[in-house]
Amino acid sequence: MTCNPDTPFSELPLLPPVQELETVRVLKQCIRSRTELAELEQAGDFLPNKALLINVMPLLEAQASSEIENIVTTTDRLFRSSLLEQTPDPATREALGYRAALHEGFKGLAKRPVCTATAERVCSVIKSKEMTVRKLLGTALGSEATGKVVYTPPVGEGILRDKLANWEQFINEPTELDPLVVMAVAHYQFEAIHPFTDGNGRTGRVLNLLYLAQSGLLTTPILYHSRGIVRRKSEYYESLRAVTFQGDWERWILYMLEVVEESARWTNKKIRAIREFRQRTKAELKTKVPKIYSGELLDVLLHQPYCRIIDLVNAGIAKRQAAASYLKQLVEIGMLTEEKVGREKLFIYNNYLQLLLREDS
Repeated sequence: MTCNPDTPFSELPLLPPVQELETVRVLKQCIRSRTELAELEQAGDFLPNKALLINVMPLLEAQASSEIENIVTTTDRLFRSSLLEQTPDPATREALGYRAALHEGFKGLAKRPVCTATAERVCSVIKSKEMTVRKLLGTALGSEATGKVVYTPPVGEGILRDKLANWEQFINEPTELDPLVVMAVAHYQFEAIHPFTDGNGRTGRVLNLLYLAQSGLLTTPILYHSRGIVRRKSEYYESLRAVTFQGDWERWILYMLEVVEESARWTNKKIRAIREFRQRTKAELKTKVPKIYSGELLDVLLHQPYCRIIDLVNAGIAKRQAAASYLKQLVEIGMLTEEKVGREKLFIYNNYLQLLLREDS
């Protein structure tokens, strides 16, 4: 495979690659990665209300995925901005767009498999504007360290759509390849095609999760896999280039499978920690404020670490005045802290927030 960094790689080979993909090392890693994914699926099922994971984990994923692209926001800003009716800063807006794209993409799988139209819609939601396959020239990827061009993707809408059609065929036609291997290969190809003027990396990572769901390996978007890439970010780009310039598919596939394994294990630990925290919160509510305890109140408190009076009202727990009283009682027992943000009152569950932000679980 010959590729000049300064010349559009319009000869990007079609899928499937001619090289052997499922080497002995890859197959052994597939077993480890699939084992962790299976345990992750079971961990989520043990929670009484899996909806809280569907809200919380994609926000953590959104923050990490944006960080890979040097879009710096904080998880705290994301939680606040997802509740407050105020304009977030640009970085937070893009990260929230990632979560919205992930949710919409998962819902869309019921109507159609992962395809080019899926990618265009995902990128559009992430960028909050209509994104289609690029038509203009001039797209090139540069090194953060040197500023030099390290890769120039194919150009020409016709060429891009032809290669995307091949990518789409590869991920949807029956194959004997393990779905994790297909995901890794398809992710490389999508990033190498680089079909959009912006948002390709985040779109590609959403597509990874959608493909895992389509393949039956992930039933809900709770795998925090961008965290694994953030922790090995330089290796991510080096392994991508190793395919382009050296044809080293094994290195890339192993990297992606290891990220899945590590991310699934970490996410699993986080879910177990949330489950244990939920039990402690339930016991504390029943002991200290038994008159206001309900399963619905517990769910609102753990939906995310910030809540408002209206959230209790919308959940049908109480009317506004009583809901305000409930939250005040939780402040009085030291469970929540109250903060005025514009016209809104935010009630913050700091212990829960710290649990979500903690790296070790």
